[in-house]
Amino acid sequence: MKVISGKWKGQTILGLPNSKTRPTMDRVKESLFAMIQEDIQDSTLLDLFSGSGNLAIEALSQGARFAYCNDRDKKAGQIIRKNIEKFSLEEDIHFLNLDFKKCLQILHEQKQTFDIIFLDPPYQTPYIKESLQYIDQFHLLNSKGKIICETDQLEKVPIKNWNVWKEKKYGDKYIVILEKI
Repeated sequence: MKVISGKWKGQTILGLPNSKTRPTMDRVKESLFAMIQEDIQDSTLLDLFSGSGNLAIEALSQGARFAYCNDRDKKAGQIIRKNIEKFSLEEDIHFLNLDFKKCLQILHEQKQTFDIIFLDPPYQTPYIKESLQYIDQFHLLNSKGKIICETDQLEKVPIKNWNVWKEKKYGDKYIVILEKI
């Protein structure tokens, strides 16, 4: 896995060996970031199911201001911390090692809001739907913000209260970008 663009272009991002996590493939990541390029500069973002921190690191490389990364998996947490150290991002990423619901609750209590939210949970779960409910309930997305969902089935991305800004299929996965209605 490599950074595809920006100040760290070509540098390797550490991944999780022999893990159930599936990082966003470089060609999908490249296409995704091309779609949201105008939204990245000076943005604050949340990568709720971070895995290695791949998406947050890419966004910071391309000009995002600050990122929150969360993953409840302890091994993922170790890799994210190593990537934070490798790229000297201690001042640019706040890492949380929590269940996603607890993470969203804490961010709400801290009155955090985001310009971009990445949702790439394990495919066999209802976590996109649940995350969207919490994000809406807690008003975590800024008015012109975007939520990027990666899923294996479009039905897992409920569009109630959301406008589908873009949608694209890559092999057996979909990227759905939502905006608040």
